[in-house]
Amino acid sequence: MDAQPIVRTRFAPSPTGYLHIGGARTALFNYLLARRLGGKFVLRIEDTDQTRNIEEADRKLMEDLRWLGLQWDEGPEVGGPGGPYHQSERLEQYHARARELLERGLAYYALETREELEAMRKAAQQRGEKGFRYPRPTHFPSEAEARRARDAGRPVVVRLKMPDRDVTVHDRILGDVTIRAEELSDFVLLKADGWPTYHFAVVVDDAAMRITHVLRGQEHLMNTPNHIALQEALGYPTPEYAHLPIIFNMSGTKMSKREKDKVVRDAAKAGGLDDARLLQLAGLDDPALPAAWRKGDTQLPGDALLRLARALAVHLPEIEIHDFRRSGYLPEVLVNFIALLGWSPGEDREKFTLAELCERFSLERVGRTNARFDREKLLAFNTAALEAATPERKLAGLKDWLSVADPGPLTGLPDAVLARVIECCRGFRLFPDLEYKCGALFVPDEQIRYDEKAVRKVLLRDDGQGRRVLEVLRARLAAAPHWTPAALDELIRGVAEAQGLDLGKVAQPLRVAVTGATVSPQISDTLDLLGRERTLARIDRALAHLQTLQ
Repeated sequence: MDAQPIVRTRFAPSPTGYLHIGGARTALFNYLLARRLGGKFVLRIEDTDQTRNIEEADRKLMEDLRWLGLQWDEGPEVGGPGGPYHQSERLEQYHARARELLERGLAYYALETREELEAMRKAAQQRGEKGFRYPRPTHFPSEAEARRARDAGRPVVVRLKMPDRDVTVHDRILGDVTIRAEELSDFVLLKADGWPTYHFAVVVDDAAMRITHVLRGQEHLMNTPNHIALQEALGYPTPEYAHLPIIFNMSGTKMSKREKDKVVRDAAKAGGLDDARLLQLAGLDDPALPAAWRKGDTQLPGDALLRLARALAVHLPEIEIHDFRRSGYLPEVLVNFIALLGWSPGEDREKFTLAELCERFSLERVGRTNARFDREKLLAFNTAALEAATPERKLAGLKDWLSVADPGPLTGLPDAVLARVIECCRGFRLFPDLEYKCGALFVPDEQIRYDEKAVRKVLLRDDGQGRRVLEVLRARLAAAPHWTPAALDELIRGVAEAQGLDLGKVAQPLRVAVTGATVSPQISDTLDLLGRERTLARIDRALAHLQTLQ
């Protein structure tokens, strides 16, 4: 009995930026299937569309995959027998296969210009045809004719002769899907510039890398008949296909990178931002860009959009994996969450480690219906995971977040101090919450900015009670024999009791005095983190500030 082939899955992104959440789910399911069946997970970079490629994007994609814990068995930076794993380095193979198809009469040269093709489409529309189907010519240009046309400046492409019959896709999720012959068209294999189309390269590479299972989004379903026809023409085996449900927002809209541009575009419009200021804030110098961007005809580069969003104080919706990392989510939480977008474990349980997902995943439990991305549920997942995490895991997570976040007050602090910050902020949901709650404790005293609303509400009301409390606390804190959270808590409670005040009437004025606002860890922890000298200096500064307001 012949041995069953080793299962080989692949994830094949285009280098157009950071990893999209939908792409991450595709990569995860391919990874899980390979691990579940003892196979191999291959990473391939599909960079043949030179107009869309972004410099360093492949590095960003690989960084995102590694952050999620999805290490590939073969691919860039790892190697393997199917390499090279960048399609731009495989042009010779595509040209060889195209020559083979031309010689066998299964493909042909086509010489139409863009204008001629557009005229064909318009004619098809006028005839009432639903979609454009390229009309196969009665005469196929020879090699010599194609060469002369190319020398004359005409575009010369290579098209596949599609079979004149229906094509059925045997899909592991959707079942059998049949595409009728009249819906199929002779598609381009090699473009006029000599680069392969997506359809051609993906089929050649899947065969060369011995891919047995292709898991990808349902938006690719209508491409699959082309791929099957090409596999048959080249004598390649057809892998098992599984087209995954699409991920939508809770509102039913697609999770698109364009959402981020829209949020910033709306903020720029509301703020009356002119073109010159927009370019300055975004760090760009193309004077034609703002007009096209405002109309939604183009997107800003990722780094430029981030700079503009930061300047406008806009929170960008998380769409790419790097967005979630910058927002302070744990990677294991994100993996757990996206595994449940379309896949059901078949039991009353939602929390899984990556190892457990590898043991349980199966295509049989992937549904057909589109998934909804519930951000509130993801946040609840993250909050619970942080609550249950060990101190070591929380510290590692915080340091990872600091490595990708904008430099802030917590950047560069020793591990012991960061661990203390985590301890003082029990119940936090995301790592930025730590900076929000504790950031004021680690900036220079002269950089403290008072929230004037808090100052008037807490320090100036009740006939100056807040000021009197600060003066008493200042004296007591200066003479405190011990500076520990327990000792400080006892001291502050003693002052409240002696003044006949609720604890909040003492703790809150002290908090506003030393942080400038009403948010910080428990007041005894706040003072402990500041230390005696800085606490007293900040109280003095607050008292001086109050003097200017009276």
